[in-house]
Parts: sequence; structure tokens; C-alpha cells
Amino acid sequence: MTIVYEAPRAHLPSAESTASFWHREPSQFLLGHRTTPDLPIDVDVVIVGSGITGASAARFLAEDERSKDMSILMLEAREACWGATGRNGGHCKPLIYDSPPNVSAFELLNLQTVRSFIESNDIPCEWRSLPTCDAYQSAEDFERAMAKIQALNKANPELSQLVEIISDKEELANHRVPNAVGATLTSTAASLWPYKLVSWILEHLVKTSRLNLQTNTAVTNLERLLDGGWALHTSRGVVSARQVILATNAYTSHLLPELSGVIAPVLGQMSALIPPSGASRLKHSYGFYGKHDDGLFQNDYLIQRPFNESSSPGRHGGHLMFGGGRAVAPNEGLGIDDDSHIDPVTAAYLRRTLNQGLLLEDLEPGAGDPLEPELKATHEWTGIMGYSRDWAPWVGGVPDRRGVYLASGYSGHGMPNATLCAKAVVDIILAVEAGGTLDQVQEQLVQSQTLPQQYLITEARLEHVRSLPPANRTIGRRSLAWSE
Repeated sequence: MTIVYEAPRAHLPSAESTASFWHREPSQFLLGHRTTPDLPIDVDVVIVGSGITGASAARFLAEDERSKDMSILMLEAREACWGATGRNGGHCKPLIYDSPPNVSAFELLNLQTVRSFIESNDIPCEWRSLPTCDAYQSAEDFERAMAKIQALNKANPELSQLVEIISDKEELANHRVPNAVGATLTSTAASLWPYKLVSWILEHLVKTSRLNLQTNTAVTNLERLLDGGWALHTSRGVVSARQVILATNAYTSHLLPELSGVIAPVLGQMSALIPPSGASRLKHSYGFYGKHDDGLFQNDYLIQRPFNESSSPGRHGGHLMFGGGRAVAPNEGLGIDDDSHIDPVTAAYLRRTLNQGLLLEDLEPGAGDPLEPELKATHEWTGIMGYSRDWAPWVGGVPDRRGVYLASGYSGHGMPNATLCAKAVVDIILAVEAGGTLDQVQEQLVQSQTLPQQYLITEARLEHVRSLPPANRTIGRRSLAWSE
């Protein structure tokens, strides 16, 4: 199925949104939070967006001695962390063999950085380091994965050692995917409650007086000032800033219309499913990929939350956090930036598909088929992802907008990228403040392997992307393939 995307400008986040499982225990401190009753008139740095990118940028600014005297303001259109980070699948999963080696290494470092921060601060966000299993439904897709692993072994043998290929039927059954043609097992992944991580960061920064957070304050326009700064027009007035960090992901083109079609909104859908009675906790996270016999291309993902002692319905823990199903969604989610509704067809797919491809119960031989027609969902919700026209995130200074910086366009893969992308933007800002030129500073980041070359925002990259024919989208291994 091919869909042509006309690339309109994104809207602001919808006023109402579906109820994400991750928001069922919201930070009471952050709900409706405004550090000051009124917007400040002017600040040094404004961060637009309060997800993992915005929170990480604020943290790195607050931690850096070079910015100790800078005033930092964060503006959020809705509640704190109410966008994609508060609506995702709970994965932190580097694509070790499905990315160029320099990108794989960056994503792995990002995972290690997040894990170290959580452990050193004892943040209660259900972080769990675990292997991830990618199960392939067709021989063609499995062969393509094996070819990528072989190429990685030649380019970077150390990284390739993190990946195991599984083709033996008994081994596939041991990993709970007996119907797969083949699978890979990658040792470096994690699951977490992402909202709790971000809310901890934001609370800490506000309570230590390093951040002014203003929720329910939508930025509607950026205006260049004569002094070189920027005026940010909001739903509550105007604030000026010397530097602006856009952590806006799918909504970026609302403030940067020139990036319409460069970063496209895509609707994703999630579910929190109750596991079968007596099921033990899964040892892996999972990805399910490939074309089934019925022609449906699967690109779904799963983690499982820990069990707890409560036995009350829906609150016993162990939720199977299962997302995807875009192959059955209207327009496959492309171009949709409204997360106020779910698609009932996708919701039914998520409830009915998981126990068809994954052994959820530990069964004795000959126990028969215990599969229920569908699993019960405690929550079903949607979120808006920002997909990059050329797959790579967009990080750095925005051309022709001196003082405006961007870290967005993660293509549904933000958790193993956003933290260090935010750090890169902070490093760029502070180096430019110290007298460096933007081009020199960004090139130094690439040379020091601090940021992949593919991620940098450059005029040449933008020109190339804009020269491509109309975006054509078909669901593939990485969900969105842009033809060239």
C-alpha cells in the first residue's frame, strides 16, 4: 500500500487527548504547574516542549558550569510530558544492526547515559535492563536482517557481538516466538515508565530553582527581534529570549513552517493489556516484523511491566504494553497530529494479535490451545510521533534562524536518541556563546563522535530532502520508508 503525503503544516497539540496508561499516576506537583504566576518578560533560554528532549536539555543546561547564571524557561502547550514521551511504548532500544555503526554506537551510549543517570539518582521509573527479541514473520525480512548483521560484523565486530541470530525452531519456541521464521536477540535494551523519568527531572529542576516551567502555555509563533533575540508569542502573552530550543518533534512545523514535510506527524497507538492468569513475566522486550501470509505487514512492539502484590482488577501489574498496528490504521497514521481519539480497528488488532504470535503462558506439552480470542485492555491511547523525511533526527542550529536550535524528528525512536541529542544542542549553544561559530562547533561534535553526522541540520541536507519526490510511505522494518 502506498500513500502520498502532501506535507501540511502541523497544528498545535490537541486540547484534549486520550488517556495514556503512563499518566494514570501523574505528578501532582506538575499538574497545571506554573513556577511563576505570570510569564517572565525576557529570559536567556526558552525550551519549547517538556518531553524527554526538553527535560534533558533543561537538565544539561542546569548542570553545566558555563550556564550557571542563565535563566531557563520551559513552555508546554499541555500538561508536562503529555506528548509523545508520555504516550510511547516504554522502550529504550538501540537499533544495533538496523542503523549505520556510528548511529548504533550513539544510541548505545544514549542508553548507557540514561541508565547511569537513573541509577545514580535512584529514580523510581521501572527501569529494567534486558535483551530484546525481534521476531520476523517472513523469510525475506529475516534474510534482510541477517544480511545487515553480517555487514555490521565486517564494519564493527564489537557491536555485532551484541546480536544473536535465532533460526532453530526449538530455540524460537524457547524465546516464546514459535511461529516466527527467525529472530534476533540483542543484549542491550531496556524498558521503563518514561513519564516518571521525565517528571522526576522536571520536579527536581523546578524545586532547585533552576527551571521556570509554564504548562498549558502554547507557543503560537516565533518572531525575530531587532537585537537578534526572539519573541515567542504564546496563548498567555509574549516572552523574549536570546536562545530558543525547540523540543517539539511532530509539531515542529507549526513553529518552523519551512520544515513541513521534513518532519511529519504520524499517529501511533498503544494498549495496556492484562496478561493471562498465571503468566510469568517475559524475559525480553519484543519487536514483531514482517509480512504475513495475509499480506499484512506487522511492525509492533512490546514490553511488560513488573507484577505487584495487588490483585485488584487492572492494577495487578504485569501489563503487556503493546503498540503498533498501523498497517490497519487510517492512512497508516501519516499526517495525523490529533491524539484525542483512538482508532477502534487498531485497538481491536492490538487486543487480538499479541497472543497469536507470542507464547504468553508457560504450558506443559500437550496442554492444548489456551488462547483467548483477545486480551483485555485497561488503557488504549494514541500519541503523535515526528517522522524524519530521511530517517535521521534533526539536531542543531536552524538555518536562517540564528539563535533557534532544534532536536526533533526521531521517527518513533526517541528514547535511545533524545537525551544525547538534547545534550548536543546544549553543547552547541554554550560553545557558540563562548565565541565559536555554529559551523565549527557542529563539525567538532561530529569529529569527536558526540553526534552522528547524519543528524546535523545543514543547508545541504535540507536541500536534498526538499528535492525528493512526494513522500511515499509504506510500512517497513523501521515503520516509515521514504522513497527517493
